[in-house]
Amino acid sequence: MAYEGSCHCGAVTFSVAADAPTEAMSCNCSHCSRKGFVLAFVPTDQFTLESGADHLTDYLFYKHAITHQFCRSCGTEAFALGKSPQGDMRAINLRCVPSVDIDALTIQKVDGARF
Repeated sequence: MAYEGSCHCGAVTFSVAADAPTEAMSCNCSHCSRKGFVLAFVPTDQFTLESGADHLTDYLFYKHAITHQFCRSCGTEAFALGKSPQGDMRAINLRCVPSVDIDALTIQKVDGARF
């Protein structure tokens, strides 16, 4: 079953052709900790940008390994693009997915500050 999400203002919407996650990741790198992300990763082919491509702005830092995309209207980063050993991935900010209960997730802490 697919799940859907959006930025705060609703200009950027997306769907993921997969079951809603039961596990997620919390990273302590400077970017993720400031934004308060709770992330789940999906292969790019399961991700569909439904609307708002013209509202997206990219942000890259450090090794430029992850393309952080945020809405230029409200500033919300609903997802990012990156690579993993399994191929191209999307990091979904689960705080932008209303159907996901963050408190019910098993959250793995990642020491991204050491990367």
